[in-house]
Amino acid sequence: MVRKRARRLKRFREESERVKDADMFKIVEEVFDSITMGFIYRLESRKVLRELKGAISSGKESRVYWAKGWKGEDLAVKIYLTETSDFKKSIRKYIEGDPRFEGIFETNFRRLIYEWAKKEYRNLKRMYESGVRVPRPIAFAGNVLVMEFIGEEGYRAPLLVEVAGELEVEEFKAIYLDLKTQIETLVCKASLVHADLSEYNVMIFDGKPWIIDVSQAVDLEHPRSMEFLERDLLNVHRFFSDYINVEPLEELRGVVLKCLEVRV
Repeated sequence: MVRKRARRLKRFREESERVKDADMFKIVEEVFDSITMGFIYRLESRKVLRELKGAISSGKESRVYWAKGWKGEDLAVKIYLTETSDFKKSIRKYIEGDPRFEGIFETNFRRLIYEWAKKEYRNLKRMYESGVRVPRPIAFAGNVLVMEFIGEEGYRAPLLVEVAGELEVEEFKAIYLDLKTQIETLVCKASLVHADLSEYNVMIFDGKPWIIDVSQAVDLEHPRSMEFLERDLLNVHRFFSDYINVEPLEELRGVVLKCLEVRV
């Protein structure tokens, strides 16, 4: 197990180091406009951030960076892009009917991004305090979110999809059982639905699953919460069914929903 873990870490480090300097400069241009830099300086003045280091992941909507905190601790800094049209389309279904976004969806895109970053911080806080294994939220300012770093020495932990081919059956079983518990805690104690849960939003660190990317998570009172939960459970069931024997989807649904007085 120790050797296998070391091989995995080495492979992910090698892949991370393939990022070219030109790509890094492109990312910097896209992310660090003057307003975003102002928020980073604000977090620095609040003694949250001391040093921003290299990018550890990137997507259409955000970039995540490895950073150092004021006490030298490793941090993850997620910066939402403020110039992307796809973002607005992708989040509409998660915020329609949410009073926090009334009046700003169509008129003020930058403010929408700020509210979305705040939403992820609050979702993380609610999950973390309820006992869900998520990165601990630390602070946010504008489109910049600071949280606990999940990984080692500046290299992020791999996603479930990235290590699936290397996991043994017993490891898969342990991760599946643990993830079921995390989902149950998320729904029954935090009263939230992830709404985009899949093998791409679960990190594996120290043999345990960590749920990430929770900006789109919705309260159980959201009109589409049960629809989103059904999709989450279907994604989890589909993925693990390819590697191990799991209970029928109906049983998985029953485990997660046993605390709720609802019918699916």
